[in-house]
Amino acid sequence: MYDYVIKGGTLIDGTGDAPMTGDIAVKDGQIVEVGGTIGGSASNTIDADGAIVTPGWVDVHTHYDGQVSWDDELAPSSHNGVTSVVMGNCGVGFAPVRTGDEQALIELMEGVEDIPGAALHEGMDWGQWETFADYLDYIDRREYALDVGAQIAHGAVRFYAMGERGRLNEDATAADMDEMGRLVAEAIEAGAVGFSTSRTIGHRALWGEPVPGTFAADEELLAIGEAMGRVGKGVFEMIPAGTVGKLDGLGGEKTTQQAEHDLMRRFSLTSGRPVTFTLVQSPDYDPELWREILTMTEQANAEGAQLFPQVSSRPIGFLTGLSGYHAFMRKPTYLNRLAALPLDERVQAMRDPQVRTALMQEDSVRPDEPGSMENVYGLFTRAAPGLFPLNDPVDYEPGVDQTLGAVALANGQEPLDALYDFLLEDGGTRFASLSTVDTASRMDVLREMLVHPDTVTGLSDAGAHVTLICDGTMPTTQLTHWTRDRTGGEQIPIEFLVHKQTARNAALYGLHDRGTLQAGKRADINVIDHDGLQVSPPVAHHDLPAGGTRLMQPVRGYLATLCNGVQTRSNDTDTGARPGRLIRS
Repeated sequence: MYDYVIKGGTLIDGTGDAPMTGDIAVKDGQIVEVGGTIGGSASNTIDADGAIVTPGWVDVHTHYDGQVSWDDELAPSSHNGVTSVVMGNCGVGFAPVRTGDEQALIELMEGVEDIPGAALHEGMDWGQWETFADYLDYIDRREYALDVGAQIAHGAVRFYAMGERGRLNEDATAADMDEMGRLVAEAIEAGAVGFSTSRTIGHRALWGEPVPGTFAADEELLAIGEAMGRVGKGVFEMIPAGTVGKLDGLGGEKTTQQAEHDLMRRFSLTSGRPVTFTLVQSPDYDPELWREILTMTEQANAEGAQLFPQVSSRPIGFLTGLSGYHAFMRKPTYLNRLAALPLDERVQAMRDPQVRTALMQEDSVRPDEPGSMENVYGLFTRAAPGLFPLNDPVDYEPGVDQTLGAVALANGQEPLDALYDFLLEDGGTRFASLSTVDTASRMDVLREMLVHPDTVTGLSDAGAHVTLICDGTMPTTQLTHWTRDRTGGEQIPIEFLVHKQTARNAALYGLHDRGTLQAGKRADINVIDHDGLQVSPPVAHHDLPAGGTRLMQPVRGYLATLCNGVQTRSNDTDTGARPGRLIRS
């Protein structure tokens, strides 16, 4: 008897082959038959007539490093058909760590990834690990709705090996490099799926200092590469200098994206390990630089390197709303009279003309912490004309006529007045998004990146930027926008995109047991109502430890999700099953 038979779906198997209609049988966590009409009895039958059936998504860029301590559902990824995640990206993580040093890693994660420090203090089981192997063993004792792989982060490694010298980005000695190489090799031997680092000045700890390793000499990373080469496992993940762009008050990057690319090329050739790195179109640099980096990647890979630019499926949008960050949040009247009020009372108070006048006229007060994400209030003040209200369903390629600047012009207002009015709509629950490049042209750029043969898809940042960015729905957006809804340009074949976020990502991290609908592979499967699949605007949830807030986008259309042969989602609802486990390299 089978555990599950999925009947009559359109199978998009992750190989890139054209869709076909058929059944799938699952037993003991594996796919045992695919295609045609499968007879025999099953404990569970899922009717997939009219639906598509795909492998579970593999999301290689998440930040659940703290959330794995308090959340076994691992939302929002589990809501979006993801069955395997890789965390520990961007050079930030929580192991290795000595007792008493936890605060430095918390402040690093809070500054870079906008996860509340109070939640990390209260929610994490500090004291359960010191080494990275200990941390993996801790995760291995827990059960989740999906599988979790962890990378060891440069920030934690440098601080552990060098102390304050490492945290403050002093140069590493030969002995320091040897110790870091030892720590990384030990972690990968224990099961870390890779090593990550960030080299952009835009990534800062809570008190403003750059991420440890931002200015590391090439020799430091190459020494770590040699250690990874000796082990013969693991992926190198990097945020190159120049990725985030030129930020006010932070000065310029210390090197160029071209030089960073050459370093990654040498790293891959030295170590024999694959390298994945963030590739975006930045408004602060040559708008064609991304295309040059892709050409350099083609050349490097032809020489034997293994470079995989990691690209997003939609513009990374900064969100503004009264339950998150907004232009008025650092005004004295807001801080002293409004911030602590329940949302409905806050909205009512902000409707008072005198309060409105004060919030419009007062100067903002900068946060005490220079690396706090609250500093984004200034960006929303300046960028008010370019904000796009998020409607239901969300349109990620809106016209310029939908911006608040256009609304203000039509109503004879200043853009900041239009923003103020918008924030009070629907009881203060509305959100708008800022994409800093013209949306239509940027989507054409993203399409070219997505279809490039050397790229992988990622950058969802799921678990991070909990009140600023809500991109954990990127795997769903790939289907809704690129294979169904796009009218402003070319779409992308569904079989290509399914391959891109299943088998392609799985292969990068050596997860050869998953990613396709083939007999003998893990039964990580999605059954999706493709016509009804929808991503809605963010909703504020106050469910983090210490009462912290996070934004999540409701998604509907996932009829069933199976992880390791067990159904974890049914009609967009958590079943309570927790078959997900630690992925070891």
